[in-house]
Amino acid sequence: MTGEVDYLIVGGGSAGCVLANRLSADPATTVALIEAGGEGRGALIEMPVGAVTMLPTRLNNWAFETVPQPGLNGRRGYQPRGKALGGSSAINAMIYTRGHRSDYDHWAALGNAGWSYDEVLPYFRKAENNERLHDEFHGQGGPLHVGELRSANPWQQVWLQAAREAGFALNDDFNGASQDGIGIYQVTQHRGERWSAARAYLHPVMDARDNLHVLTKAQTLRVLFDGKRAIGIEMARGRHVERLMARREVILCAGALQTPQLLQVSGVGDGAFLQRTGIHLKHHLPGVGRNLQDHIDFTFGYRVPDTALFGFSPAGSINALREYARYRRERSGLLTSNFAEGGGFLRVSPDSPAPDVQLHFVVALVDDHARKLHLRHGLSCHVCLLRPRSRGTVLVQSGDVRDAPLIDPKYFDDPDDLEVLVEGWKLTQRLLQAPAIASRLKRDLFTAGVSSDHEIREVIRNRADTIYHPSGTCRMGTDPMAVVDPSLRVHGVQGLRVVDASVMPTLIGGNTNAPTIMIAEKAADLILAAG
Repeated sequence: MTGEVDYLIVGGGSAGCVLANRLSADPATTVALIEAGGEGRGALIEMPVGAVTMLPTRLNNWAFETVPQPGLNGRRGYQPRGKALGGSSAINAMIYTRGHRSDYDHWAALGNAGWSYDEVLPYFRKAENNERLHDEFHGQGGPLHVGELRSANPWQQVWLQAAREAGFALNDDFNGASQDGIGIYQVTQHRGERWSAARAYLHPVMDARDNLHVLTKAQTLRVLFDGKRAIGIEMARGRHVERLMARREVILCAGALQTPQLLQVSGVGDGAFLQRTGIHLKHHLPGVGRNLQDHIDFTFGYRVPDTALFGFSPAGSINALREYARYRRERSGLLTSNFAEGGGFLRVSPDSPAPDVQLHFVVALVDDHARKLHLRHGLSCHVCLLRPRSRGTVLVQSGDVRDAPLIDPKYFDDPDDLEVLVEGWKLTQRLLQAPAIASRLKRDLFTAGVSSDHEIREVIRNRADTIYHPSGTCRMGTDPMAVVDPSLRVHGVQGLRVVDASVMPTLIGGNTNAPTIMIAEKAADLILAAG
C-alpha cells in the first residue's frame, strides 16, 4: 500500500470492521484499517465456548484493570477488551440485545438529532440477518447473523419454568415491541459458530478489495495534526515506527477505553491535565476521557451435580469428549454454548420507566471472570445495573499510548446505584428460589445466609464487577463537555471522527455490541454523505 489513503480507521473492533466494509465498497475510495491484534480467526474464536479461554488471559485480550475502587471495598476491577480483528465481538458472549427504545429517544432529547429510536432502528435492521424473527423490528440479509443457540441445553427450560413459578413474564424477543421479561438470548452465531464483526463485515472482503488495506499487529501511537486538522497517524509495526496519512478523515474506533487515551496522547483533551502529564496541547477539549459509564454486575453461584452444566469431573470429561465429537459432526451441543444462555430485563419498581436490571443465566460456575476455577459442576446468575448514575474517567498515565490507561469507573460513587442493585439482587434471588431451580441446587457459594439490606450491600461491594460494557468517554453532544457532534466529528478540529461505544451519551440498557455496530452503520452513511 501507499503511505496515503482516503479514510484511515484506527481499531479493528466491531465499529472499525463495519466502516472498513462500507467505506471501501466504492472501488475508487481507498481505506486503511489499523489493528493492534491479529486477524481474529481460528478455533478459539470461532468455536463459541472458546470465549472462556479469553477472559482470564491476554490471548486476543488487552486485559486491563481499573484503579482501586472505593465502592468495591478497594478492589481493582477487571476490564477485558478484544485485541484482534472483531475486537470484543471476538471474545464476548455473543448476546444480541439493543437496549430500550427510551435509551435512544433520550440521546435525541439531549440534542443529538438523528439518534432517536425510530431513526436508528433502520441501521439495526440493515446490519442484521435474523434467522427466526421476521417483522418490523428485525432485518434479513445483513452481514451479521443473529439466531438461536444450538446447545439444546435442558437448563434453558428450567430457567423459563422458574420464571413462570416466580411470577415473571416470558419474552421471546428482547429486541421487539417490549424488552421486559425472562427468556433465552439470541446470539451472533451462524450454524453453531461465532459470527464476530470481523467475520460478518471484514473477512469476506479484506482479500478481495484492492482499495482496502488491513494492517494487523500495528499499534497506533498518536494522531498527526497540521494545525487543527488531523492528517494521519504514527504507528509501531514490530520495531519500526511508520506514518500513514489520510486525505479525507482519520476515524478512531479504538473503543471506550483506548479512543480517549489515543486522543489525549495526541494532545486533544483537557489542557491543564495534559500539560501536567507533559503532553503538548493541540486542542483543548475537556470532555475527553470523562463520562465513563459501565454496567456493574453481581454474580450468584451454585454447585449443581449435572454434566449438562460446565464443570470439572470424570463424568464431565467423558461428556465433553462426546460433545466435541458432536460439535465437529453437526456444529451443535454443549460447545456451541455462549455460557450466558438465558436472561431477562426487570424493573425494580412499578414506577420505573424501563427495566432497571438485566440478568444473565450462565450454565457454568463463574467466579471472578473465570479467573478462579472451581472443581465440580455449577451454574451462575448475573444481575447488572442498567443505567448507573455514577460517572468515571479514563485518563492517560503518560504520553505513551502503550502504557495502559488509568481506568476509574467510580462504581457506586452515586449511592443510588447500590440501592437499585440491592433491589435487583432481591428480584434475582426470588427467581433462583423458584422450585424449578432451587430443587436442583446443592450449595450456595457466595450468598448463603445473606438476607438483610446491609448484608446484601456488603456482599455486592465485596464481589461485584463489570459485565464488560464501558462507554461514554467521548460522548456525543453539543454542550462544552461533549467530544463529538451528532455526526461524530470531534469538536474543534477537522478531519477527525470517533465511531465506537465511547460516543454514547448515556449507557444503553443492554449489551453494547449490537448498538456499537448500529452506530458504525449510521456513521458510514454520515461519512459518505459528507464526501
